[in-house]
Amino acid sequence: MLRIVIAEDAVLLRAGLVELLERVGHRIVAAVGDAAALVRAVDAERPDAVVTDVRMPPAHRDEGLRAALELRARHPGLPVLVLSQYVATAYATRLLGAGSADRGGLGYLLKDRVLEVGDFLDALERVAAGQTVIDPEVVRILLARHTADDPLRRLTPREREVLGLMAEGWNNQAIAQRLTVTEASVVKHAGNIFMKLDLDPVEGNRRVLAVLAYHNNQAEQST
Repeated sequence: MLRIVIAEDAVLLRAGLVELLERVGHRIVAAVGDAAALVRAVDAERPDAVVTDVRMPPAHRDEGLRAALELRARHPGLPVLVLSQYVATAYATRLLGAGSADRGGLGYLLKDRVLEVGDFLDALERVAAGQTVIDPEVVRILLARHTADDPLRRLTPREREVLGLMAEGWNNQAIAQRLTVTEASVVKHAGNIFMKLDLDPVEGNRRVLAVLAYHNNQAEQST
């Protein structure tokens, strides 16, 4: 059971998240509709995880994201799963780049994933366990944004496939199962990827963050 704070200004979606998460055994210690209330609830309840929308009152811009960043600074390691209506890679890179200093779980998902109940619950549990989860559509766009001299062009098709799964937060064993290859093969591909992108082969969240940081200067905010 996780103690969870939910921040979502859409009343029906907020109620739906509460019902879904409580039905599978989690405890919702607060469900709020704006960023200020989110900060107060986390400070008061010290939850196991936070699920928050990006755009919230009063301006409906990035209040939820900024609150998440503030809370991560005030409560290092706090697992946060951010939900977004649109593919906004700039939001993802801001969230994940700011989270590189600690090992707490982070996630960035499109709201459509909530309708895929199993995937959503799996993502939340992985974030709560300290993993990084990025929406596959965001990963696809990040990996597609490259120029002629981008080092990503150095990667083989299989290495790009492995990199995409790495950026979604899967560990080597899970990637091996998904690609029907050995774990040793994944380790070899990962080593080649880090070498070709001039990145240190560090396991865990930092390898995902390194990939995203590399693309940070290309990320454009979607609307």
